[in-house]
Amino acid sequence: MSTKISRHAGLGARVAGVALLAITSLVATASAQQGFDWKAHKGDTVSFLANNNPVATAILKHQDEFEKLTGITLKVDKYQEQQMRQRLLTVMNAHSDEVDVFMTLPSREGKQFAAAGWYEDLTPYTKQKVTSDYDFNDLSPALVKAATFDGVFTGVPLNIEGPLLYYRTDVFKDCGVSPPESIDQIGDVAKKLKSCKSNMTAFASRGLKPALPYTFSVFLHNMGGSYMKDGKSNLCSPEGKKALSAYADLLKTYGPRGVVNYSFYQLTTLYRSGRSAMSFESSNEFPSIMEGGARLKDTGIMPLPKGAGGSHPTSIGWALAISKFSDDPDAAWYFVQWATSPQMQAKLAVDGIAPPRKSVSQNADYRKWLQQQPIRQDWQKAIDHLAAEGTSEVGYPIVQNPESREYIGQAVDSILLGDASVDQACKQADQQLDQLIQQQ
Repeated sequence: MSTKISRHAGLGARVAGVALLAITSLVATASAQQGFDWKAHKGDTVSFLANNNPVATAILKHQDEFEKLTGITLKVDKYQEQQMRQRLLTVMNAHSDEVDVFMTLPSREGKQFAAAGWYEDLTPYTKQKVTSDYDFNDLSPALVKAATFDGVFTGVPLNIEGPLLYYRTDVFKDCGVSPPESIDQIGDVAKKLKSCKSNMTAFASRGLKPALPYTFSVFLHNMGGSYMKDGKSNLCSPEGKKALSAYADLLKTYGPRGVVNYSFYQLTTLYRSGRSAMSFESSNEFPSIMEGGARLKDTGIMPLPKGAGGSHPTSIGWALAISKFSDDPDAAWYFVQWATSPQMQAKLAVDGIAPPRKSVSQNADYRKWLQQQPIRQDWQKAIDHLAAEGTSEVGYPIVQNPESREYIGQAVDSILLGDASVDQACKQADQQLDQLIQQQ
């Protein structure tokens, strides 16, 4: 029967056992020679709270491999993103040990969770409890930095991602239009596509309030705007108002019906089924968009075109974190280490999960996978741009970042639905957001 061992009970005996194994084993592997034993937690159970997105799906395809390697039972609770967040908040507020490992977006809730003391500090684990080939320094320094708050390293990067513009090359050709070269050209292109293909959505992007800032932020930054200036909300700046207007107008005029309810799942379904000509959605959705093969030969991929402020794509990544309230963080770390190891990252890469490790780009299987389809090379080229030019500022860089996203989404949706003018929407949002900022 699997058990969960307290982080205190039996720790000395377990460490001693691992050390003894390292000294006496005649056929030890390189990792065991350094005192690391994948079977040290055999019989334990690790609970994993997962977001039902392509990253978790790709990892869990190999769940049996992890359990066979370690003897640990992985208990998985998997939900859609919003439900996963609600479940996590409930567990963490109760200081419950029901969750050992969870997926986190440092760019979203990192400051908030770190301030609440909900993350186990992973720094000691990365320095003392890894296999010889783990190579922590191979992970993206930018993503590691983004997951570190006041010296506490909160989560190991799983991927690198950001929104990209997927577009139908065959439809563009039929309609005699070229991909937009600037943000200002997107509306002109969408207008021609709508006239040419009235049965298709010309431009689609996120409209759901809490999800919308992920894509809207690229419009804001490319147009030269910023969320904050001199310690106050800056949505009513000329650049902020232009970004609000452009994003809302595109969705209102050229987006799908009911777009205020759209997040990644709806966008991916719409594009994959051939019902949208342009879709601004996560690079992480690439495998789902290509699922079934219908879009393999008629899709182009590019970063959002630059604006007056240049090109500053959103570039973030999911990470694996260990709950501060876990009874067995050592066993939980075994799962984190396995999922973020060079070997697993290479496997995830060929499932379309952009790797946060530099070494994976030289992996033979991954390079072969890229060469098999030209669209995969376009995707990787766009990912490289995200890595080189990206910013992780999605919403306000404050502890209440998740709440700030609601106000950003509300501002856009109120314009889109005709409930407020741009001036009214940004003024209300700035007032609400300034109150949040003052709480820091």
